[in-house]
Amino acid sequence: MSTTTGAPGRDTPRDEGAPARRPSRRTFLIAAGLVALIAAAAWGVRWWTVGRFIETTDDAYLQADSVTIAPKVNGYITDVYVADNQTVKAGDALVKLDTRQYQVALDQALATVDARGADIQHARAQIEQQRANIAQSEAQQQVARVSLRHANDEVARYAPLAATGAETAERLAELKSTRDQAQATLAADAAAAQAARTQVAALEAELSQANAQLEAARANAAQAKLDLENTVVRSALAGRVGDRSVRVGQYVQPGTRMMTVVPVQSTYLEANFKETQIGRMRIGQPVELRVDALPGHTLHGVVDSFSPGTGAQFALLPPENATGNFTKIVQRVPVRIRIDTGPETRAVLLPGMSVTVDVDTRSARALDDRIDAENHRG
Repeated sequence: MSTTTGAPGRDTPRDEGAPARRPSRRTFLIAAGLVALIAAAAWGVRWWTVGRFIETTDDAYLQADSVTIAPKVNGYITDVYVADNQTVKAGDALVKLDTRQYQVALDQALATVDARGADIQHARAQIEQQRANIAQSEAQQQVARVSLRHANDEVARYAPLAATGAETAERLAELKSTRDQAQATLAADAAAAQAARTQVAALEAELSQANAQLEAARANAAQAKLDLENTVVRSALAGRVGDRSVRVGQYVQPGTRMMTVVPVQSTYLEANFKETQIGRMRIGQPVELRVDALPGHTLHGVVDSFSPGTGAQFALLPPENATGNFTKIVQRVPVRIRIDTGPETRAVLLPGMSVTVDVDTRSARALDDRIDAENHRG
């Protein structure tokens, strides 16, 4: 029997208790190749069925429709009710301005309203008085008419008598004088009645003017009241206060930027895809989001809308490609994405954060065929 020398003083048989032979290098390489081939095949199937329909960009940032808070009236700040980064609700008071000058203006406007109301009452009283004067003039006119009729009757009755000598000529002349006086009185009373009627029209015009002045005074009072209410600046929406630059004692004018309210609970995503990526994108397609601030977490969303033009179209200085040399540059189209998540996640999402976006466009796989059919020319 053959033996091999092991440890000193011991002989160990070669075919008894020997360790198993390790796999050869060739076997290992074959196994690794099979694994790599299977992985490549799986990746290829995945890319063919899913991956080639996924459009990705890291040019995406969270956005929110922030509102700049500015006063509508001028004045000195007397109170600031909010601190930096404080959460506010719609309608909450943020800043208060000095109200004294606006209170005085309101009191003056209300006093003017009362004065215009008194003018209207005075004009109405004058119209009533003038109508009474008209009635009196018409009554006097009626009396003068009766007197004239009587005087005419007297003259008609005494004229034949005076012609026959039964009455004196002086008596007839006296009656004629009385008739002429009655006629003149009637004409005067008629003129007075007409003048009184004309005066009523003038007073009614003054009443209309007084009513117009009352409406103007009420409008001024409403404006003064609105200015007084605007000394308290309120939040137009719910959100969080940011960029607060206003301080007590500061003088502000209408439009002065005091702070910004950011609706962090309504953040959305704006992703800027290349124009070569949006051919199959449609509203409602699912989106996966990876926020840099939340590593290891995948959020979900939905394509909400597309910009009506590329970003270059809305730039302050749009490019003019019709001049000079031309170099084609791939444009980007802003795509708005609605984020579907809960309050815990939204508490972390802030406008300006960077996001990587994957849009699944498999729902538009048949789009290319429809486009070809729509533009086919026989």
